[in-house]
Amino acid sequence: MSVSDRFVGSTVSIKCIDDLGSYQGEIIALTDELVTLTRVFWNGKPYSSPTVRLRAKDISNVYIINTEYSAPVRQEPQGKYTIKRPIAKKVSTTISEYAVPIFEPPPVLPSVKKLLPEGKDWTDLTVPNGKPVLSRRDGTLRRRMSERDEQAFGTPIDQSLHQDFDFEKNLALFNKEAVWQEINSKKPDVVQQSQNKGGNKARYRHDENVIESEPLALRQIVVPNAGPKEYVTDDGLIIPSVTLDLQRQLIGAADRLGISWERRVELLGRAGTEITLQLLGGAHRLSPNNAHQWPTVVVLCGPHRSGAAGINCARQLSSHGVKTIIYVESSEDVFVLQELSLYRLTGHKVETEVKKLPAATDLIIVALCEERSPKCVTPVAKWASNNRASVLAIEPPSNGTPGIVCKYSLVSGLPLSHCHDNGRLYLCNLALPNKLFSEVGITYRSPFGPKFVIPLHPNSS
Repeated sequence: MSVSDRFVGSTVSIKCIDDLGSYQGEIIALTDELVTLTRVFWNGKPYSSPTVRLRAKDISNVYIINTEYSAPVRQEPQGKYTIKRPIAKKVSTTISEYAVPIFEPPPVLPSVKKLLPEGKDWTDLTVPNGKPVLSRRDGTLRRRMSERDEQAFGTPIDQSLHQDFDFEKNLALFNKEAVWQEINSKKPDVVQQSQNKGGNKARYRHDENVIESEPLALRQIVVPNAGPKEYVTDDGLIIPSVTLDLQRQLIGAADRLGISWERRVELLGRAGTEITLQLLGGAHRLSPNNAHQWPTVVVLCGPHRSGAAGINCARQLSSHGVKTIIYVESSEDVFVLQELSLYRLTGHKVETEVKKLPAATDLIIVALCEERSPKCVTPVAKWASNNRASVLAIEPPSNGTPGIVCKYSLVSGLPLSHCHDNGRLYLCNLALPNKLFSEVGITYRSPFGPKFVIPLHPNSS
C-alpha cells in the first residue's frame, strides 16, 4: 500500500484559494495532482454532483476530520444523501431534503500544512505510526487527562485494604467547639438573646417560638369586689374572679329582670352538652357508622339547682343519641323534680342506688354539691373516684367536690376562685345583658366573641 492510499477513505475539509470556497467530503482517490472527494459538501451545503476533483494548485489548506476507512458509498441521484439524524428542513435549502451540519474544522484538530508547495508531494502527510499529527493543544489536553486518570486509579487496591483507618486521629482534626462558636456567631441577635436568657435550660421544639412573648392582656371587666384569683382567655382577656356574695347579687338581679332559672339552666345544660360531646370524641365517635362503640355517660346529681343542671345536660345528651344514666340522691327539690320529669320522657335510666351504677363508663358528670352544701364524702363520690373515666363538674363549689378530683369544670356568669381539684375551667355564656351587670356595679364587656364556651387559664402575670 502506498503512502497516498493510506488516506483514502479519510474525511477531510479542504479550503481552496480565491473564491472556490471550502469542500468537505471523503477521499476516494489521491494523486500528486488531484484529490477526488465523494459525499461532498460545498460551503456547508450538499454539492450538486456526487463527486468532485480538486487540483493541487487550487488547494490552500487541508484539515483531517476522520482517518477511519469508510465502506464504498452508494451514489444517490440528484445529489441527495441519507444521514442518520434528520434535522428540520430550512426554507432556503432546495438542494437536499435535510439540513446538514457544516463541517468547520474543530479547534482541537490539527491543520495540515499546504499540501502542494512546489517540490512537495503527498508523502508529507506521512507521520509516525500512520496517525495524523496532533496539535500542541490537543497533546496537552490528552496528557492532562492521562495524569488525572493515573492519580485517580493508579493506586493499587491491595495496598488500601491492608491499611486501618485511624478514627481517633481524624476525629482530633475536627474542633467541635470552634465550629459551634462559628455557628452561634452567625445567629441573629434575637436568637442569641433568647438562648442567653434561658441558659442551658432553654430547649425548644420545632413548633415553638424562640422569641419569648406573652399574650396581650386586656382588662375589659372590672368588678367592685374581686376575688383572690384572676383568669385569662386564649385571646388574652383578663376575667376577674368574684366573691360568693357578688355572685349571689348577680343571680338575684337576673331573676328580678326576667332572666329566670329556667332560661339559665337550658343554656348551662347546652354548654355542658357541647363540652361533653367534644370530650367523647365528637364526630369521630358519634357517627352512625360507629354504633357498636356508642358512648355511655353517668350523671351524678344532688338535690339542688346544680343537680337540676346536670339532669338538663343528660336530657340534651340523650337527644344526640348518647346513652345516659342519672343517679339522684333525692328528688325533693322542685327544680330537680321539674327536670327529672322531662328526662324520664327520654326512656333512659334513673338510679338511686350506687351499686346499680355500671362499673365502666366513658364520662362522669358531677353535679353533687353547691357552695353551701355540707362537705362530706358520700358513697357515690367514692364510686366516682374509683372509676377510671374522666370527670366533668357542673357549677362545683369553689373548693371542689369532696372525695372527687375533677378534670374539667363548667361555670357560668363570672367565676369564683376555684381550687386545683376542679381542674380546667370553662366559662358558659348565659347571655346576661350589660345592664344586669351594671345593676351590681360591674363594668362588663363580653369576652366570648364567636364562641359559646371559652376556656379559662390562671393568670400568672
